[in-house]
Parts: sequence; C-alpha cells; structure tokens
Amino acid sequence: MEASEVRRAVDAAEATASGLGLEVRDAVVVHNSDRIAVRLTPCEVLARVAPASASWQAGMEFEVEVARRLAETDSPFGELEPRVEPAVHVRDGFTITLWTYHEPVVVDRRADVSSAQLGMSSDVVPADYADALVRFHAGLRQIDVDAPHTTARVAGWVHGIDNPELTPDLRDPDRELLSDTFGRVSAAIGGWGCEEQLLHGEPHPGNLLSTSRGPLFIDVGTCQRGPIEYDLAYVPEEVAEHYPGADQDLVHQFRILMWAGVATMRWGRDDQYPDRDHWRVEALDQLRAALGRCGPD
Repeated sequence: MEASEVRRAVDAAEATASGLGLEVRDAVVVHNSDRIAVRLTPCEVLARVAPASASWQAGMEFEVEVARRLAETDSPFGELEPRVEPAVHVRDGFTITLWTYHEPVVVDRRADVSSAQLGMSSDVVPADYADALVRFHAGLRQIDVDAPHTTARVAGWVHGIDNPELTPDLRDPDRELLSDTFGRVSAAIGGWGCEEQLLHGEPHPGNLLSTSRGPLFIDVGTCQRGPIEYDLAYVPEEVAEHYPGADQDLVHQFRILMWAGVATMRWGRDDQYPDRDHWRVEALDQLRAALGRCGPD
C-alpha cells in the first residue's frame, strides 16, 4: 500500500475496532504489502486493511468464511477476533477484518544448531513446521468451501506473461523462459494423477507464526484445491522432507512452477510487494536454479 494511503488505512482500522467496543489507544503497522496489517493496543487485535474494491471484499469475505469454519476444527491457525462478529467491515474507502494478535516467540537457536543453519525466515524448526502443516491440512479436509483449483492461479500467471501490458518491464528472454516453464511443467504435473484436497495455497515461512501456542498459519484467504505437494513447494526443502507420504519429485516440479509464479507476480505492473526489485531478480534466479536441479521430464 502506498505510503500516502497508510495513515488513512490505520485511522480506518482504529475507528472500526473502537466502534465495535474494543479499546484502542495505539496502532502499529507490522506489515505493508498490497494490504497492511496493523496491531491495535491495548485490545491486542490485528487489523488487516485493504483498499475498498469488489475483488478485495470478495477475497476477504472468503478468508473470513474459511477462518470461521476452521475454528470448528483443531487446526493451528491465527483465528479471528472472538469479541466481535466475524465480518468484513467497510470504512472510509477500506475493507477491514479483525484477528487475534499473537506475540511472536523467538526460538533459541543455540539449542538447535542444525535449525540455525537452515537460513529459514521462520522461527519454527523443520519437524515442527511439517507437523503443523500436517495438522492444518487435516483441518482443511474437515471443511467444505467453494475454493478455486490451483490451475486457476497458474492460468492467471500465464495470462500475465502472455500479455506484456501487464508485465511491461519483463525482458523478452525472461518472458520466454517463464512461458516455456509454465507450459512444460504444467504438462508434466498434469500426468501425475495424485489425490487433491483443500490447501492453504501459500504456507511459506512468512505465513507461519511462532507463538506461545506453537506454530500458527495465517492468511487463509489463499486457500485453493490441489495436491498437498503444491503447498509443500512453498515451504523450505527441509520442511517438505519431514512431511509424511509426500511425493518429493512432485514437490520439486511444483517448486519450479511456484518460482515462475512468484517471478510473474513481482514483474506485474501493479505489484506493490516490499523490496519488489530484489524479488524480481531473486525469483528468476531461484527458478533457473530449480530448473537446473530438477527440470520437467
């Protein structure tokens, strides 16, 4: 979100929470991307705020519905704020949802040298990360929501590559690399014939909190249907290796597809991801490295 909009978004979050009877004295932006996350104190609520638009409202309503249903399971996820009704609020040009704020817990890496060497952005060690994802997937199997298939997301990425006006800064050789990757890897994956279920969609370390309650997944609005190996492509390799029963060859194929998708999003004309210029280069480098290790058959 542009800096000029952040102050207005924070004010809208404060006013929404206060209007629902929650005590708000201070607000701190803890994350800023295409939407912002704001910690409200002393009520300890995390407000997620996005521009008011039909697409954002629909996406956030889907996220609230997934979270509401997951609350009936034993899933490890960051829950909605229980003191107010689960809803998407619209105020002053913004859409707002309210969640319980969880104070991050930093793991003492001196007690586990192996995990310190992983270079993971999450403070959760691989075995615990994998166990949390297993339990999260088990919870998702217990709920029924109308979610898109992973192929719909891939189709969106392909659309961005096939239409240069959506990715105007992407060089022709890189566009050709991405287009070729989407075509060949999608064809290779299509013949796998694996079981599918409801997935998180992006269970990467940035969407996993280390808390006093253990690891908790957040941002459940990315849920979609597909094989569990799709989700495992978003976690560090050391985590995927701890997931029981996963086809690691299929995970590698999805990891190639994932890096191609990340590159496409970062090169998008309207992308506002923090440090976008770095990730434009990094995603393409990671894609080439993944293709070098295990390209499509």
